[in-house]
Amino acid sequence: MKKERGFSLIELLIVVAIIGIIAAIAIPNLLKSRQAANEASAIGSTRTVGTAQATYQSTRGRGRDFCVDLSTLAGDSAIDSLLGAGAKSGYNFVCTGTPAVVGGNPSYFDTTALPQSSGTFGTGNRGFYSNETYVIYQDTDGSGAALAGYSATQRQPTAGATPIE
Repeated sequence: MKKERGFSLIELLIVVAIIGIIAAIAIPNLLKSRQAANEASAIGSTRTVGTAQATYQSTRGRGRDFCVDLSTLAGDSAIDSLLGAGAKSGYNFVCTGTPAVVGGNPSYFDTTALPQSSGTFGTGNRGFYSNETYVIYQDTDGSGAALAGYSATQRQPTAGATPIE
């Protein structure tokens, strides 16, 4: 009887089990890295919207009014088209500007970035908010609840959001 060459079934099962264990260790770290990258992109995009709003106010807003929405900023090439459409890097963005009232309140804007999904397999776990003060606030659960109620006089979230920059 001649000697057979190749691997036995047990040897192949051991290799598959080892690959499975390595994958089980690596995949959660990969997902966390992706979420961290999406969150960093959302912070940068929120900052970009603030910079675009400041530029808009000093040029087209005649030193008085902020832009009313993201699509107008994208039309002026102040922000990229993905951000102008309201979705970028796993986050949904909303920016609303309010014009100044003669003899009343000055112009202001609010920018919110919320993850499209949160949790272990989500696109992010934190939500972000900024306005004409250019301070970026975060909530830690990604729901945006801590960012929703902001004080009109202090222009900051009132529900416990924390500033990150």
